[in-house]
Amino acid sequence: MRPLKSRRSRLLATLMLLGLAGSSLTACTKPGAEAPVRVGYSAWPGWIPLKVTEDKGLFKSEGVPVTLQWFDGYLDSINALNAGQLDCNSQTLGDTISSIAGGAELQVVLTNDYSTGNDQIIAAPGIKTVADLKGKRVAAEEGTVDHYLLLLGLKKAGLSSKDITFVPLETGAAAAAFAAGKVDAVGVFAPFTTQALKRPGSTTLFSSKDFPGAISDHLVCRKEFVAKNPEKVQKLVNAWFATLKQIKADPAPALAIMAERAGVTEPEYKEYDAGTTILTLEQNKQAFKPGSTMLSLPFAAKEIGNFLQEVGLAKTAPPLEGVLQPQFVDGVK
Repeated sequence: MRPLKSRRSRLLATLMLLGLAGSSLTACTKPGAEAPVRVGYSAWPGWIPLKVTEDKGLFKSEGVPVTLQWFDGYLDSINALNAGQLDCNSQTLGDTISSIAGGAELQVVLTNDYSTGNDQIIAAPGIKTVADLKGKRVAAEEGTVDHYLLLLGLKKAGLSSKDITFVPLETGAAAAAFAAGKVDAVGVFAPFTTQALKRPGSTTLFSSKDFPGAISDHLVCRKEFVAKNPEKVQKLVNAWFATLKQIKADPAPALAIMAERAGVTEPEYKEYDAGTTILTLEQNKQAFKPGSTMLSLPFAAKEIGNFLQEVGLAKTAPPLEGVLQPQFVDGVK
């Protein structure tokens, strides 16, 4: 079976198709029929439950027609949203802020999950602490959440990017380079963590579990669509929480649906799912509130904006006013 596919890609590459119109994902609608909401998703345990939503008819139960579009390439889904080929997409907060920095008008309406272990900084034998990374070659995909995680770990240990030799590589290539002994450490996400850890004696120095909220995943919609269709957005969010109830009430069939959609075995899906924390309704409501940690989306959005500037992927602070729209999780009955 196929491995769970990559969801992370270089942040600013998502901006390449901004403003381009496309019709390849436009659903055909019968005259007089309500146009379906075009929602994109890809292979990440926080988003794959949407397949359960579809298969169990929960969009229909909530009264919203949806065309659910699967993307083998996560980057393609972001490009489709930015090009107006989707109304909403499943994507990270980091990629969303990056798109906004490039001119996209997007809004976050739901938090699906936090990565709580699926993103890792893995080191070669002999590197026991973060301090041991000083002077070492460390690979990650530049501008991604794993690059961000690396910088967070360095900062916590009193180091900075200047204390290492950063090797910018696409995530799959970074994992391969580490496994082959070409770099001393690597920042990758599941399933590339499995590949990297095949290097004999390698260990995980730290992971997203050590930085709660630093890597979050969301349902993100075009601002124009939200303004014109708030009732549809509310029904989408309602359907998500109905899905979580369905999975909890009848987990075995749901697991089979999700594993098949991901292209992995059920045990493999459980393993990757363990590093992802799906947020409850109450946790969603709390996440949208102001705070002083990465568990607060307003705080996290500003920190990610600062990161994009620090690494040269944004010239100025991204405009964040109105990006977070908590009224939809607040409106779930």
